[in-house]
Amino acid sequence: MSQPFTLPGSYKKWTYALLGLGAVAIIYGLISFHPFSHPHGEDVSSTRFWAVMLQNSVFWLLVVNASMFFICATTLAMGGWQVALRRVPEAISSVVPILGVIAFAILMFLVWGDRHDIYHWVDKEAVKHDKILTGKSAFLNPVFFTVWTSITIFLWWFLGRKMRAMSLKTDQDGPMDYETGKKWVFKNTVWGSLFIVFFALTVASTIPWLWLMSIDAHWYSTMYSWYTFASSFVSGMSLVALFIIFLKNRGQLEYVTDEHLHDIGKFMFAFSVFWTYLWFSQYMLIWYSNQPEETTYFIQRLGTAEKAGPYKGIFFFNIIINFLCPLLILMKRGAKRNWGLVTFMAVLIIFGHWIDFYQMVMPGTLHEKGQLMPFEFGVALFFIGLIMWGTGRYLEKNSLLAKNHPFLKESMIHHT
Repeated sequence: MSQPFTLPGSYKKWTYALLGLGAVAIIYGLISFHPFSHPHGEDVSSTRFWAVMLQNSVFWLLVVNASMFFICATTLAMGGWQVALRRVPEAISSVVPILGVIAFAILMFLVWGDRHDIYHWVDKEAVKHDKILTGKSAFLNPVFFTVWTSITIFLWWFLGRKMRAMSLKTDQDGPMDYETGKKWVFKNTVWGSLFIVFFALTVASTIPWLWLMSIDAHWYSTMYSWYTFASSFVSGMSLVALFIIFLKNRGQLEYVTDEHLHDIGKFMFAFSVFWTYLWFSQYMLIWYSNQPEETTYFIQRLGTAEKAGPYKGIFFFNIIINFLCPLLILMKRGAKRNWGLVTFMAVLIIFGHWIDFYQMVMPGTLHEKGQLMPFEFGVALFFIGLIMWGTGRYLEKNSLLAKNHPFLKESMIHHT
């Protein structure tokens, strides 16, 4: 039951190909967009480089971190069904420190490099003459931003590493008797609850405010963090589904059945609907109330009655790809058990929410000059390659089955 796994050559080729293409795109951006110069007049190429790097680093970091949230949430719920596939989200979450370092470096450069074209609030002179920015300066300042970002990424790594270490330790310790298993489950619950609490204090509240919403520092929404969480979590579950299906196609994860895929599909379906609820609440209620300090966010994206905004197509494309497609395709029970259909929907959902993060970042930085071109997709390929590399490394080093987990039998006979 140790289930060792060796990555196929095709996987490694795709991984290095994506990393190579992504590296070429980043090098192209460094040469063509002059990212270390400040924008002048109509030239926003340096802004574009950093906006794309910000969008991708934050999006993919939140997506891989969602895997550990899934593990901890099901641990607290005493959910035994996920044990047969547990090593997959563990492997994905192992990439958090790699992407965390990259995101941290980008964020620090933006804040301490005086990139007020990305974060307007780093311009001290602008803050002095702006009542709204002055009122938010207690937390929208480089020192607080740096300290809280550092603590956040460190604890995501530390608490996630602790959960993975406890899981892997059972492989060496052997089968547990009742009392040993009871103590182990309690210890997992304690550490899982610590992660959940900190996750709530970061992803579900403060971090989206600092990293993303402060791009539009004059605007605020009480639902923004939940919106960001829903977008990243449904993408995270889709990523888990893709790796499960890949491993099943390679003859691995023998105890993972249609029942387990069905439950993963439920998460994909449910959180697509939840994301839509938040999308509607944020858009329709603000637009209907027609308060200038709130509607400015949507005017940037949709334009006015006289002139359509450059992001209008992307904005409404979101609701089609991230709501209508999951609703119509994943609603039926059989669809969530169809491995090919779930693969297609997982790719579509991840792409849709990557686009969602694009329209969260670009209007406040590039304004009407944002455009999807090969550079944007090339940078995304680099991060996808990193996730494939880190996840594959973890899967090769460790057993694909948590063979001594107290709930393994429950997962093996799982029926939904």
